[in-house]
Amino acid sequence: MATIRKLNDKWQAQIRRKGFKSVSKSFVRKSDAIEWARMKECQADRADFQFDVKRLDYITWKELLERYQDQIVSKKKSSLSETMHINAYLKRCESTANLSLSQIKPHHFSEYRDRRLKEVKPATICRELGIFRHAFEIAKTEWGYPIAINPVSQIRKPRISNSRDRRLSPEEYRRILKATKTCTNSYIRLIIIVAVNTAMRRGEILNIQGKHIDFDKRTLHIPDTKTGRARTIPLSSKILRVLLKHYNDGLLFPISANAFRLSWDRVIIRANVSGLKFHDLRHEGISRFFERGLSIPEVALISGHMSVNLLISRYTHIRAEDVAKKL
Repeated sequence: MATIRKLNDKWQAQIRRKGFKSVSKSFVRKSDAIEWARMKECQADRADFQFDVKRLDYITWKELLERYQDQIVSKKKSSLSETMHINAYLKRCESTANLSLSQIKPHHFSEYRDRRLKEVKPATICRELGIFRHAFEIAKTEWGYPIAINPVSQIRKPRISNSRDRRLSPEEYRRILKATKTCTNSYIRLIIIVAVNTAMRRGEILNIQGKHIDFDKRTLHIPDTKTGRARTIPLSSKILRVLLKHYNDGLLFPISANAFRLSWDRVIIRANVSGLKFHDLRHEGISRFFERGLSIPEVALISGHMSVNLLISRYTHIRAEDVAKKL
């Protein structure tokens, strides 16, 4: 709150806020002093107020994360998953989270990294550290926090090695489709067929709407993708028939991601197939496109990959025995 007081023949407005430098100014009229004080308080609320480096002593790492969560994460496409990561961290590392920003050092995050590596995969650690690093960068560049060095940027990131070369054998595919016959939800079988024949991601398949299909051109428009860039893919006659079977103007496969995941896990168990993830069907589909003779640009059009090197090295797994038949 601002303090308005009379000093000699003038009115002085003084503003004191925890973590900010105290500012004051004198006016002839009291109304001018009140108006100036209100303006400065509004600036402070918008983080435009002149910062004092001592402010870092009064703002906790938890408070920074919560502000980042409310103002930045809530607007992201990945808001749900990032919110879960942040909430879990705050609960898991309460003592560290309550440290002031002036107390937070790189070793707090390197120690957290080493502990988490015993529990989860490196990719998960990198995602979490990426959230923390971005929170510090936003605070420094957009909110004006006097942070000299981003502590998360100073530590080593775990090396991620999650590329997979798992291919789906014809026999496994037959067993999986057979296992779907006992599913109470008829969409499960169709979703699997679409995945293998289009290399679409699970979320993309579950979001297919009838209005996005052009049966004359044999194309499917995918407006919402992982990369944030819409794409239109060609469809085979087989997949067109599959989509037509459940055609309507809304969602063709009205099933939640979690419900499908649970169904997929049960199907894999019944089919007696081990070591296969649903995302491997995307790998399988891309590899089949190359085996059919499609060019790299044609496959990239379907898969949505912007990096040709990533497409070839990470997602293309052509079987040596299939190449041998061509020699």
